Amino acid sequence: MLKFAPILIALIYGYTMYRFSAWRTKSNLDQNSRLLDDKPLRYLTDKMAKSLDLSEIKVNVYETDAINGLAAPDGRIFITRGFLNKYKTNEVTAEELVSVIAHELGHVALGHSRKRMIDFSGQNAMRVALMMILNRFLPGFGAIIANFLTTLLAAKLSRKDEYEADAYASALLTKSNIGVKGQKDLLSKLDKISNSAGAMPVWLLSHPKAKERINAIETLEKKWSK
Repeated sequence: MLKFAPILIALIYGYTMYRFSAWRTKSNLDQNSRLLDDKPLRYLTDKMAKSLDLSEIKVNVYETDAINGLAAPDGRIFITRGFLNKYKTNEVTAEELVSVIAHELGHVALGHSRKRMIDFSGQNAMRVALMMILNRFLPGFGAIIANFLTTLLAAKLSRKDEYEADAYASALLTKSNIGVKGQKDLLSKLDKISNSAGAMPVWLLSHPKAKERINAIETLEKKWSK
């Protein structure tokens, strides 16, 4: 029975982390956000809503200087104050910013938001179990190996999700007659935005390279134009 203790502890830890992360995320977003109120952006989100047979798409502004978009596990869409400020100063166009909203809608529609919360908790649980097991055979190195393996897995899963959300956004923007130019333009200027903000955007830390994402979008364009 004792040999299964690390797995049991990891499962309990993973579930506890999942419940705590879900509560903490919702509480933080509730306290630090408000509905977006911008006519040009609303015009574009209404076009997307019509394409999805929705009455509207509600977008929230999360009060942080970080440049990011977020799809919450409960289905709400957020852009950060830092991203909105780039739009207000004309560093980002309405079409570019709405492509972020379309991307986050993709995460919701494809179930990534909830899966990421579960993945995060599951990866922490796996990390704990691996550390306990590996430390028996490699004292002092178990934690290093466990962290490396779980980080590698998380990055691979995240990149897959980003490509899928990009494809969803491209399809939605095309269907809504907004087009993917803004989506590609934003990807091409993310490095510049990050430098002017003084830090790498949060949403780029585990994302595929911008050039690779643009190439994937252009591949879809060619496919749809045939």
